Amino acid sequence: MARVLVVDDENNLRKVLAALLRREGYDVTVAEDGQVASAEFDRNGADVVVTDLIMPRLGGMELLHHVNQASPDVPVIIMTAHGTVDSAVEAIKAGAFDYITKPFDQAELQAVIAKAVRTHQANQAAVRLDGRGRLAIVGDSAEISKIFTIIDKVADTPSTVLITGESGTGKELVATALHEGSSRRGKPFIRINCGAIPKELMEAELFGYERGAFTGAVASKPGRFELADGGTLFLDEIGEIPVEMQVKLLRALQESEFERVGGIKTTKVDVRLVAATNRDLQAEVEAGRFRTDLYYRLAVVPIRIPPLRERTGDIPVLAQHFLAKYNRKLNKALKGFTPEALAALRAWHWPGNIRELENLVERTLLFSDGPLVRREDLPEPLRAAGAPSSPPPSPAAAPLDVTLITGEAGLKDIVRQKAAEVERDLIVQALNETEGNVTRAARLLQISRKSLQTKMKEFGLRDEAPDPDDEHSTP
Repeated sequence: MARVLVVDDENNLRKVLAALLRREGYDVTVAEDGQVASAEFDRNGADVVVTDLIMPRLGGMELLHHVNQASPDVPVIIMTAHGTVDSAVEAIKAGAFDYITKPFDQAELQAVIAKAVRTHQANQAAVRLDGRGRLAIVGDSAEISKIFTIIDKVADTPSTVLITGESGTGKELVATALHEGSSRRGKPFIRINCGAIPKELMEAELFGYERGAFTGAVASKPGRFELADGGTLFLDEIGEIPVEMQVKLLRALQESEFERVGGIKTTKVDVRLVAATNRDLQAEVEAGRFRTDLYYRLAVVPIRIPPLRERTGDIPVLAQHFLAKYNRKLNKALKGFTPEALAALRAWHWPGNIRELENLVERTLLFSDGPLVRREDLPEPLRAAGAPSSPPPSPAAAPLDVTLITGEAGLKDIVRQKAAEVERDLIVQALNETEGNVTRAARLLQISRKSLQTKMKEFGLRDEAPDPDDEHSTP
């Protein structure tokens, strides 16, 4: 349950917002000004902060700076009256996630907060502070070292960068490092998740709109390109942009200019663009879903982040990093992992990558009592993967250089086949241990029952008829 901190000096508004967000399933805490909110945030943190701009003692801008310094990945949403919209825009340039105007539209507020929660969850990857107090990526493997080298070479250039990698690998961390390593680091770093924006609102989100441009446009609003002027614009999930918008994005990149929706004035900007995707954009180009010219304009400098299964040498340092983090958060004092536990972690195939590893460490700490995390403390699928008799689930552990035999395309097929075999073996083992009970097997595998049923059908492990021994089956 995402935790939202609501800050406003109007008591009635705090109550209305708290009631609305609690109905949406959020864990809500309220504060009457920025000073109280800062103390609350330092004690208990938050996933999203929603704050008024003008308040006594400590205002929204000062609270924004406090949150940005303490937890740069926590989105801050500014609430403002129509007369102070310019100040809200300045807050976004200073690092605020978005702003909404009072009186706010309930649907707009819910959409902005939901988007902020998704962004925060996506940002929960491995970060630490280096000796200069800047964000750095955890890892010292050869694969990560190559990425560090590329970042050092291209950070302080205007060249467009395309970051590719699976979900949970830390693409936004690389984008942040590119911004922080450039001369633009004192300017705005504006993020937008293209996959979270409805297609019909994409143009307005990127380029802004004028008052009256469409129903609900009661005031003019700048887009992300305008807000990022002088700094860096990070377009996450760039592969989700609809084809009809791609030509407008290409023009903005090539000409550094655009028009707001409903406007006629051309706005010129100085923006360094960094894009990211978990899709194969070359395949999207071949399928006609992504423009060739836009792809080559984006991929001036390509950076591929390998999945965790391809950089297993980083797993011990990542696990120890998260152990230290959640020791502090959960008031624990575990010192590390036994060799058997680390072996199990390295044997797992990590479909959720770094984000999955972090969640696992947090969950394991909740139930570990000893000074070290043991293999027995890990969830059953990981214990099975780390058992001596288990086949190695990682395609990186293949004993032969199959690239010499199959070529790159054939190697991808082999990797997918091996991953599927490991997944099927784990499902079979879970079903055997639960005597075929799908619900308990799903709990054991820590996936939803529906996902398990889908996988069982995919692997031919279950007939269409319901399982009479399953506690969720109907006669």
